[in-house]
Amino acid sequence: MPKKKSQKQVIKEPIQLPKTRQELMLLAKERGIKNFRVLNKVELEQVMAEGVTSEQIDAVISCAVSRWKAGWGSKKEQS
Repeated sequence: MPKKKSQKQVIKEPIQLPKTRQELMLLAKERGIKNFRVLNKVELEQVMAEGVTSEQIDAVISCAVSRWKAGWGSKKEQS
């Protein structure tokens, strides 16, 4: 009697499409995160990750805000 081949069940996980920055910004707005507009995509993903504490969120946001503020008035007027 020939042996039966055991068939392994292939579990296909749903493919998660990469979220756009716009979608991440909308989620941040719904969560009530302030200054979400100055965050880049990587920072938005860090802020929206599960298990992130409010202290970690504040640290990421303060870094982004300081980077954003550094861009204003940093160049001297040319005469």
